[in-house]
Amino acid sequence: MEPQATTAYVGQLWDEAIVPELVEYIRIPNKSAAFDPDWRERGLIDRVAGRFEAWARRQPIPGMAVEVVRLEKRTPLIFIDIPGAGGDPILLYGHLDKQPEMAGWRAGLDPWTPVIEGDRLYGRGAADDGYSMFAALAAIGALAAQKVPHARCVLVIEACEESGSFDLPAYIEHLAARIGNPGLVIALDSGCGNYEQLWCTTSLRGLAGGTLTVEVLTEGVHSGDAGGVVPSSFRVARQLLSRIEDERTGAILLPEFHAKIPEARLAQARAAAQALGPAMYERFPFIEGAGPVTHDVAELILNRTWRPALEIVGADGLPEAGNAGNVLRPRTALKLSLRLPPEIDAKAASARLKAALESDPPHGARVTFKGNWAAGGWNAPAMAGWLERSLDEASRTFFGRPAAYMGEGGTIPFMAMLGERFPQAQFFITGVLGPHSNAHGPNEFLHIPTGKRLTACVARVIADHYRAQRG
Repeated sequence: MEPQATTAYVGQLWDEAIVPELVEYIRIPNKSAAFDPDWRERGLIDRVAGRFEAWARRQPIPGMAVEVVRLEKRTPLIFIDIPGAGGDPILLYGHLDKQPEMAGWRAGLDPWTPVIEGDRLYGRGAADDGYSMFAALAAIGALAAQKVPHARCVLVIEACEESGSFDLPAYIEHLAARIGNPGLVIALDSGCGNYEQLWCTTSLRGLAGGTLTVEVLTEGVHSGDAGGVVPSSFRVARQLLSRIEDERTGAILLPEFHAKIPEARLAQARAAAQALGPAMYERFPFIEGAGPVTHDVAELILNRTWRPALEIVGADGLPEAGNAGNVLRPRTALKLSLRLPPEIDAKAASARLKAALESDPPHGARVTFKGNWAAGGWNAPAMAGWLERSLDEASRTFFGRPAAYMGEGGTIPFMAMLGERFPQAQFFITGVLGPHSNAHGPNEFLHIPTGKRLTACVARVIADHYRAQRG
């Protein structure tokens, strides 16, 4: 593979075809099914799937077959099959559904209006990770243009990742014979520590969560009359959360939610800390005077990749402050998100969370925990020598710096499922979500130069995979 030809092919395709298509994609509010129960009637997910299918069919890749697969009562899935020159196939993964709007976008930006400022394309979903299909096909197209041989490539672009990928197992089972047994899995739905080198994700945290509801009254009453007599539902909820988390440090108290960190991951965290330095935490939009829980960068990396963490991501039963009267409220509901270490069983953790919160409720309050998130984490298998060399050489060629390795704090349910189904496969998990890109939050953006360089790196890895199998 000729690096200059690859760079030129990829750069031109991004500028002339990928960025314009991503601009149109951002305009479509195709929120994931968990956030849009009427997604079928609204038709936005199907609309995006149709656009992606049409774009893929226009690419000059010999023998490529493109199909939107639809199983009854499930979100659609784009399945692309590209013939190769032999060897174990490669499975490439991405998704096209989006997170909801989220408040706080700065003036001039909103989730459904694409804006290009310098190297950044702002808008919901382009980086997380609408770009993935386009980058994968651009990488394979670059090889085809140079007549560089590669193994058969299968692309799977799902439409419910942001809802926990609940439809994906059915599709993988349905398509199992057509997928085959991949020797390499490439997923483009992860992050990068900076925009100066190629980052490979070595682990992903799992997730358990749901809604904790505390009820003490059938209706709200005057706080002057009931205060000191009726227990506050918010105080009870706060007590229950203290069973899970140390409110002073954020440490998770239950041992069932912790796992031993492998020595290799400790070493990678230390190396990543040296590469990132204070930028690891400075990328977050702290208010003046606020800062991280510690300034030890290696510990912060381990906190976000191999240790559990709790966040309250939503609440019901509390009126807006400007419309809140002096009422002792009848109920408080809090939506919990508990990130889990990679090797913790998410379903067992969800059951343990429910038991810890519901048992022996203070003051006889009615306490219920309804779990709705349980996604397993993932720890990558040992990396083959050819893949480690390929990643480093690709990074040096297209970024000018060596490859870096780090776990990610988010969850990609597909990875745990694939790890179990294809234990012999190698994994290359990467992405464009770097400093300030803010997936799921306001002001999300795609760093376009990183998208281009990452695409070229994927092309190099696909080519090296074939050569490695040929010996």
